[in-house]
Amino acid sequence: MRSKRTYDQKSAYESGRPLAGRLLQIIWDYAWLVFCSWTPKAFNPWRLFWLRLFGAHLYGTPFVHQRARILVPWNLTMHHRSALGDRANAYTLDEIELKARCTIAQEAYLCTGTHKFDDINIPLQTARIVVGEDAFVGARAFVLPGVNVGDGSVIGACAVVSADVPPWMIAAGNPARLMGKRVISQSETRSSDLSFNP
Repeated sequence: MRSKRTYDQKSAYESGRPLAGRLLQIIWDYAWLVFCSWTPKAFNPWRLFWLRLFGAHLYGTPFVHQRARILVPWNLTMHHRSALGDRANAYTLDEIELKARCTIAQEAYLCTGTHKFDDINIPLQTARIVVGEDAFVGARAFVLPGVNVGDGSVIGACAVVSADVPPWMIAAGNPARLMGKRVISQSETRSSDLSFNP
């Protein structure tokens, strides 16, 4: 679990984020709406082009669904064959890194932002989220700021993840609890050997 960065806010009614970044985010919102949100699934390279244009760090060929939501693309890092699914939300007020072959399923929410509630001005707090290689974040799961989802781990549908999940474990529930180890059958083909078909 990573420590949170607290932004300097003089009141609860102003943003602690720089104005230039907020204006660029508005331009990004319109660019995604106009150029990407309507595109067929197969137009993934076109969507990756626009993400790179706005500063996303993309390695190899990740997959981003046309209905995925990415708040601040320059805070997003995706590695080869990682996938951001239908209506998945990458709330990138801080960095989010999706490592190779991980999957963020439909309507899952990766949330890097919260507030410091013991301060009357409730200043913004952010912390980085990392989802490890071959990990799977299930539908409508919610991952809180600062969480590290370990390599090969599975987060159950609708889970609320407030603490790090060790590698190759299964976590589910609200709050998420470890349910056991994820065991891959030796007879199964390694995910890295499979053809990429998000």
